Amino acid sequence: MAENKQYITQIQDNGTVMISEDVICSIVSHCVNDVEGVESICSKPVADIAEIIGKKNWGKGLKITIGEDDSVTVDCNINVVYGQSVVTVAAAVQEAVVAAVEPMT
Repeated sequence: MAENKQYITQIQDNGTVMISEDVICSIVSHCVNDVEGVESICSKPVADIAEIIGKKNWGKGLKITIGEDDSVTVDCNINVVYGQSVVTVAAAVQEAVVAAVEPMT
């Protein structure tokens, strides 16, 4: 199943650094849950079944796509706390994800 995973690859003098999409997903999920106004990351009812068959993040509300040029696209489905501005919370989530993912990868 490792052949289906995407990696960011950086070739350096001493070797190659590979960062898995699972690592990026973990970073994103931790930082999103810390944003004020976010109730939770939306998950689909089949998330537990998908994890059993080896699709760890499928249905958990996060989708990480790594492009040919090692660009990373993060799709995140969240539940916003009632009474909070969706636009404000979404902007805060975007800022938090960029601030967390860029320095760690």
